[in-house]
Amino acid sequence: MERRSSRWVPPWLFWTLVLAAVTVGMLLLRDDLDQAHVALIYLMVVLGASASAGRAVGIGLACAGFALIDFFFQPPFDTLAIGKRPDWLVLLAFLATAGVATQLLARARAEAEGARRRAEEIDRLSLLGAETLSVGRAEEALGAIAHVIRETIGVALCEILVRGTSRDIEVRVTATGYQEPADAGDASRELVAWVAAHGRVAAIRNDDSVFRAVRPPNENVPFDLALADARALFVPLIVHERTVGVLRLAHTEPLALDPPQRRFLAALSYYAALGIERVRLVAEAEHAEALREADQLKDALLASVSHDLRTPLTTIKALAHDIAFTGDERAAVIEQQADRLNRMVADLLELSRLNAGALPVRRELNAAEDLVGVAIQQVTGALNGREVRASIEWSEPVLVGQFDFVHSLRILVNLIENALKYSPADTPIDIEVRRADGMLLITVADRGPGITGSERERIFDPFYRLIPGVSPDDGAGAGLGLAIARRLAEAQGGNVTYADRAGGGSCFTLELPASSLEEAAAVERVHD
Repeated sequence: MERRSSRWVPPWLFWTLVLAAVTVGMLLLRDDLDQAHVALIYLMVVLGASASAGRAVGIGLACAGFALIDFFFQPPFDTLAIGKRPDWLVLLAFLATAGVATQLLARARAEAEGARRRAEEIDRLSLLGAETLSVGRAEEALGAIAHVIRETIGVALCEILVRGTSRDIEVRVTATGYQEPADAGDASRELVAWVAAHGRVAAIRNDDSVFRAVRPPNENVPFDLALADARALFVPLIVHERTVGVLRLAHTEPLALDPPQRRFLAALSYYAALGIERVRLVAEAEHAEALREADQLKDALLASVSHDLRTPLTTIKALAHDIAFTGDERAAVIEQQADRLNRMVADLLELSRLNAGALPVRRELNAAEDLVGVAIQQVTGALNGREVRASIEWSEPVLVGQFDFVHSLRILVNLIENALKYSPADTPIDIEVRRADGMLLITVADRGPGITGSERERIFDPFYRLIPGVSPDDGAGAGLGLAIARRLAEAQGGNVTYADRAGGGSCFTLELPASSLEEAAAVERVHD
């Protein structure tokens, strides 16, 4: 034990003994040494002490050397009196050189220590990156981040709390080296909720009092925390200016984080925030993939079922037609319902083909006036005395466009029939045709109840029905008409949109790519 303790001599004592030994040695050779030699030897001792023991020891030895040179090596000897004025120059030069050298060595040591710390931080960050990249699942990456933070900061517990959509904690990833006291739960949960809501740092002091930061962390001030007695620290995990979770650190002793440790903790906290963001993105990707697979399965099922239904519907309609000759009035009802089911099956088949991109589209030059005229002619049987008013904005001799006439006709007929079905019987239906921004706009307006803002896009989803005042048994359909209409328009480079009508009602607008006779003639010349 004595041999072991002798190895651990305090640095200041060791260099004091070295200075004393050097002084004794030079005293034995005092007659053969010049003052410059003595000053250089003492300067070497001061430099060695400064390099190994620090600036304070170096300055102390420099002052001691100043006194020793004056006392032992400048005449008159063994006194502090200075015999010649030039001897002052030697003493002051020694003291200045020793002081400057000590200061430079201290600065070099500080820079070397800073470089060593930065190298350690880089190594730890690279370790953190390697840990997070080597794991397979996003939750496992969070566990690796928590482990690296705990080992790097040197705390007993590191916990990453992932904030859910309802502001509650959904995921809790813990890296711990001790059993946390049971009575620490309530205060911790309260501070976790506060940090997640305000995006600011909080802490629990050693005397169980609570500290809350007055401002959120940023690049210049990572942590507004001037505490040396915090036993638990709560740090918001922020990415894209959004608090996604909370990092909780706890230790058996008060946490004492110096500024470099706080900066490093800020960097590690950002890694944890990115890890949480990865968890969220992976969950969203998995959900989107599940929805895509479900949508593909739905389309395949609809196509299969729709195709298989056509044969029995054809048989039912043929049998109903034969029964009608016997005078049974129920045959007409059977045939009518079979026609309704047949139309629904046709819509399902067409929707599945549109979703699969298998529906052929022939975009040709057509006149908007012809499209509107044929559409009105097709719905004549359903008017029952209703008035349909059509107006065309004659900005050109003929409004033409590049679109599939058959598909566009089906869209427009569907919009007119909806307007007739869901608007008062004593109100007219207005159709307006105009050109704007390279598109043909055909608007069908009615005086129905309109559609609320939250439902305006959902009405274009398949099977979604929003028909005020109409029950499912009133022939309202399966909610496929508008979905098919929009998809048919999009297949031609257009769209179907909804807007409120001034004074009450709805406006459905069919947008189709516009053209002109000059453009059509130029295209024909190119083909010729």
